Amino acid sequence: MNYRIMEVITYILIMLVAFVAAGRGQTPSDIVAATLILEAGGEYASGSMEAVHEVIINRSLKRSLTPWDVCLEYKQFSCWNTMDLARGIAIAQRHPRWRSAKVIVASEVTNHTLGADHYHANYCEPYWAKHMTVTVVIGRHIFYR
Repeated sequence: MNYRIMEVITYILIMLVAFVAAGRGQTPSDIVAATLILEAGGEYASGSMEAVHEVIINRSLKRSLTPWDVCLEYKQFSCWNTMDLARGIAIAQRHPRWRSAKVIVASEVTNHTLGADHYHANYCEPYWAKHMTVTVVIGRHIFYR
């Protein structure tokens, strides 16, 4: 199957997931806020969730996708690799920082990461990191562009 067909199928699946989520009372901003919680909710370094949000927005702009589409792209955010959307959002909504995550999603993006569109935890060594430039380290996350 060629790349363009896979891209179209992926887009349709993402839109279907967003539609189903909205039908359950979950909004696109819930998907983004849940991603912030599931990726950095346990990271209490100043700007940690804001930095993940910035990565989501930078990828969104770079790829011409919505932020929630970026969150749900295949293997882009490890929290969604094996977790069902409804379950992930439910877990995130019970987190003590849920309200903070929702405020971050609704806020204007600041420049915590100096334009990063990738990051990983400092205990991982992803294959792609050696080809990128480190922009900043926030808590246990290393950010790249």
